[in-house]
Amino acid sequence: MKVLVCMKQTPDTEASIKIAADGKGIEEQNIKWIMSPYDEYAVEEAIRIKEKQTGETVVVTVGTDRVVESMRTALAMGIDRGVHCVDPAFLGSDALATAKILASVIKTENPDVVLCGRQAIDLDQAQAPAYLAEILGWPQVYSVAKLELKGNAAVCNRRIEGGEEIVETSLPCVMTCDKGLNEPRYASLPGIMKAKKKEIKKWALAQTGLAETDVGTAGAKVKTLGYLPLPDRPPGKVFKEMETADMVKQVVKLLREEAKVI
Repeated sequence: MKVLVCMKQTPDTEASIKIAADGKGIEEQNIKWIMSPYDEYAVEEAIRIKEKQTGETVVVTVGTDRVVESMRTALAMGIDRGVHCVDPAFLGSDALATAKILASVIKTENPDVVLCGRQAIDLDQAQAPAYLAEILGWPQVYSVAKLELKGNAAVCNRRIEGGEEIVETSLPCVMTCDKGLNEPRYASLPGIMKAKKKEIKKWALAQTGLAETDVGTAGAKVKTLGYLPLPDRPPGKVFKEMETADMVKQVVKLLREEAKVI
């Protein structure tokens, strides 16, 4: 069984995000970068599948040189090797362009299962896995909370509003991993030492078989026009020295006419 994990590096959830002076991005200096938390569930599940069925695990990511640190984290947890998609032409890729790059690696690696996080915590789009499945022509199961592999099929439990849905799909397939699927392990000291020697292969535009117009800003179908800070929260209103009935009427009036929530 060969399992491939698509991983993304994101700012730490506790990082203080500031908009860049040109309004086109964020200030990346002094930000701590981590593996997107939902991707940790994908990494852990890949390792557990290998432990049960043997085989090979591969982690793949698209990004600049800094993403190698997060790839090493996956390798320290127990992933066998990595593929780092890095090329100046990849800069500015949106979810679709990123999926095209990842698909080129997957077609070469030919895994039985592709695992992704449910969504990345920076943009919260949850689009790349769906694009990836469409490009590959594979089935996709979203938000998997329990996974059981049975021969050439996978039985997945996924949370839906008000209950749980159980679906079965053939392999190969793309699955996105949700919280509760497992409890990601911490990298051990021996694992960290071994990770330093594990292979991380570079994957550039030439290896993808794609044109420059397929990736980066040229290939992006969604373009970010700018970032804006949240508006300042207006001060609260305090009602004093009024009868309770009058205060209630005043609050209801403001909720209706100003807040427009009732």
